[in-house]
Amino acid sequence: MGMTMERDSRIDLNLFRVLDAIYTHGGVSAAARVLHLTQPAVTHALRRLRDHLGDPLFVRQGNRLLPTDKVRAMMPAVQAHLKGLLASTHAQAMFDASRLQMEFVIGFRDILESIALPGLMASIAREAPGVRIVSRRVAADDVERELTIGALDLAVDRPLRAGDHISHRRLLNETLAVAMRRDHPLSRQLRRADYLDAQHVTVSPLGESSALDTLLGQNGMFREVRMVAQHYFSACQIAAASDLLVTVPRAYAEHLATLLPIALQPLPIRIKAIPILAYWHDSKDADQAHRWFRERLVTSITGAMQASPQ
Repeated sequence: MGMTMERDSRIDLNLFRVLDAIYTHGGVSAAARVLHLTQPAVTHALRRLRDHLGDPLFVRQGNRLLPTDKVRAMMPAVQAHLKGLLASTHAQAMFDASRLQMEFVIGFRDILESIALPGLMASIAREAPGVRIVSRRVAADDVERELTIGALDLAVDRPLRAGDHISHRRLLNETLAVAMRRDHPLSRQLRRADYLDAQHVTVSPLGESSALDTLLGQNGMFREVRMVAQHYFSACQIAAASDLLVTVPRAYAEHLATLLPIALQPLPIRIKAIPILAYWHDSKDADQAHRWFRERLVTSITGAMQASPQ
């Protein structure tokens, strides 16, 4: 036993961070992204830990690495100790955003990209010039998996189904407006009957029926959709050059009204506001860099929304 204790005392504690990342995220590639390491570095660390502990630690099943019985037995203690060490380190260390050299990946819809990213980039440029941001479109059904494997740091979307390991924060309530060309006959007043009698362009990246049309149909109301576009910006350009109406999230519509010759009217149908939330994996809660970036993102979105005329 003395020999075992002497061998274990020389284990690099960073190896257990690698073990935890592989265990939590299910693979070497995902662990590498979360730890900001290369895949060969993670593989080398796993090999060293296997040698130290005399166990394969993980076995491959499809695209995932499944923990052995030994890993499952030891992980509660490992994670508890790591959490304690990280808390102690974070309590003593002064976080300095200006020293960050890392990339954050956000899952965004295009309208939120236009609203949030200008202010966010201005903030990042002032505080953390070494930070790089990647904005990606992610299908709602894939958000939980992408956050879990570390492919996304944050996602901002409407309410999603997600497990207990996904944290969230409500950012705002999204309301709708109707955009049309500035000299449209309905640009001064838009009633419910006018809206339902008009022709519309809707937005759906995959071409399916919009959530608004589904909701209208459930209440016995129908509108004539003449065109389905992939993006709100192009839909508003189409409306600006035609008689078609387009229903747009209000904050984005206000933004586009400064760029395109469109007029806006309130949606003349009572629709409950849609919550917009930020999502992240709860393994990021104790990460000071992630928490700092999360706050900057929240501030940029809520600030832009508050600045929009209502």
